[in-house]
Amino acid sequence: MTTMISPTLLDRPIATWLAHQRALGCRYDLEEWVLNSLRRFIGRTPGQDLDRETFDRWCATFPHLASNTLLYRQRIVRRFCLHRRRKEPDCFVPASLYFARPEAFQRPVIIEPEQIARMLTAVSKMPATSGSPLRSEVYRMAVILLYTTRLRRGELLRLTLADCDPESGVLRVRGSKFHKSRILPLSTDAHAELRDYLHMRLAPPFSKDPDTPLLINAKGGPRPYTGTGISGGIGTLFKAAHVQDSEGRCPRVHDLRYSFAVGALIRWYLEGADVQSNLPKLAMYMGHVSIVSTAHYLHFIPKLRAIASDRFESAFGDLVREAVT
Repeated sequence: MTTMISPTLLDRPIATWLAHQRALGCRYDLEEWVLNSLRRFIGRTPGQDLDRETFDRWCATFPHLASNTLLYRQRIVRRFCLHRRRKEPDCFVPASLYFARPEAFQRPVIIEPEQIARMLTAVSKMPATSGSPLRSEVYRMAVILLYTTRLRRGELLRLTLADCDPESGVLRVRGSKFHKSRILPLSTDAHAELRDYLHMRLAPPFSKDPDTPLLINAKGGPRPYTGTGISGGIGTLFKAAHVQDSEGRCPRVHDLRYSFAVGALIRWYLEGADVQSNLPKLAMYMGHVSIVSTAHYLHFIPKLRAIASDRFESAFGDLVREAVT
């Protein structure tokens, strides 16, 4: 039975705020989803406007959410209400004092190349299903692209056949975060893996339409994997390959992005490259507006610390010893 949603007093203010923010260049897709959720909740009671009690009851409908996720949604509603107050001075604005408490940042698990090798071994044992006949091949390609190109999960799932050039080994990432599109050249090994995957992906009965997903789930026709589906499969591979850090923590899919950034630093130090001048290149490859965002992914792990220390000693060790003596 479908519940009828009545028009609410929030409909016009929400549309106005979203139009204002998008005119400034913001995408605001998640904000629209959150506010529509609130609007549908209020719409079950005709004539109801947003107030403290209604806001609290809406927040209580997300008991499964992590504290930081709920906090983010609450802040979206507060920003909307502050904008609404410009024309409606008496409208309700939730007080941030009563929002969910922020949780401490979860340190990423940096995944080592040998752990990725174990995952690729484990992926070959994933059985195909009637709904996903290329299941093993899809997850192999997903792991390789996430680890070697630092693609975001959503970027990976939005890739189409038209975005892949098997001849030059280049991926085209369109309209991603910050409205940035970019071209990603693949490594030699990743390029070879892409060609092997496309050889199977383009074979009958799979669609060759350029607009169909690269990572295809054939059940019910050509459609992409969902974020939950691809994360669940990669999480299974983490466990099957016993991928964890020295504390026994299992990584998240997003930790592959951290691992790419840290891995780039390690390679540069080992090659004797100028790390500082390479950081803007890393920011561009990762799709960041500036290296400030990239710095968030550069964690100083013990392996990196040892390599950097050895490099410093090789260059300036004599000067330090002379100063001490």
